[in-house]
Amino acid sequence: MPGPALDVIQPAGACCAPLQREPLAAAEAEDLARTMKALADPARLRLLSIVAASEGQEACVCDLIDPVGLAQPTVSHHLRVLTEAGFLARSKRGTWAYYALVPGALDRIADVLRG
Repeated sequence: MPGPALDVIQPAGACCAPLQREPLAAAEAEDLARTMKALADPARLRLLSIVAASEGQEACVCDLIDPVGLAQPTVSHHLRVLTEAGFLARSKRGTWAYYALVPGALDRIADVLRG
């Protein structure tokens, strides 16, 4: 007759898989969260994708209003948020503002998401 079942006791920490890389530091996580908040809006994602898909990855603000169906001041606000977050660069030509995708701006976020 078999004896009573024995519980197997794992040594402390044995249940967790070891880290494969360094996790984000607190300051880096806060900075990245601020950056990602700029993308956490459907209108901003659309604007960014329109600029990225435009010839030379650059678009005039006048060409961004109709596709997103928002008023010019609202579009300008969203473009300013994306510019301050480092995704777009702004240049003035006459009376119009042009926005260009900053090379490598999306790479950091993609790298974090890829692990």
